[in-house]
Amino acid sequence: MAIVPGGGPFADEVRLQDKRVGLSAETTHLMAIFAMDQYGLLLCDLLNNAAPATTLRAAINFAGRKRLPVILPSRFLSTRNSLRASWDVTSDTIAAYLAARLQAKRLILITDVDGLFSKDPKKYSDAKLILSISLEELSRSSTRTCVDKAFPSQLRKHKLDTWIINGLESERFESLIRQEATTATRITV
Repeated sequence: MAIVPGGGPFADEVRLQDKRVGLSAETTHLMAIFAMDQYGLLLCDLLNNAAPATTLRAAINFAGRKRLPVILPSRFLSTRNSLRASWDVTSDTIAAYLAARLQAKRLILITDVDGLFSKDPKKYSDAKLILSISLEELSRSSTRTCVDKAFPSQLRKHKLDTWIINGLESERFESLIRQEATTATRITV
């Protein structure tokens, strides 16, 4: 198991500065990746037994020593980044990209919502949770979801067993790890 952090409030600040001064796509992309590093360092400080991994080899070594690797992606992506510089590529796509490089069997995206919905659940009370969706359905969907626009193409390329789950509900994540039924969305490939 390894964690690929999102950018959290650090990426939100990058978005704010981008709107304020109009940064280039390359600059915002790099800044957002550095935001992932910052959030990863924060997680390492908060989680017991977590270790910051700046390379995939380091992540594998930490896992082998029963430590929880938190991947700080900037170093790896600075030399091997085939992802386009755009807000369409966020930590979702980066997590899928790195999971494939680690030959992971499963990708779990932890968000602040229960999974994918028929509509934005923060705006519409009648939004329905989608328990399972095929990658093709997700790719064709015009509904804005909690994953970035480039995410489906990354999943198509790597065929990862993918789940989206609410990280604010820790028992759900634990149930998913134990392969028990829980509230989440599964993306089938």
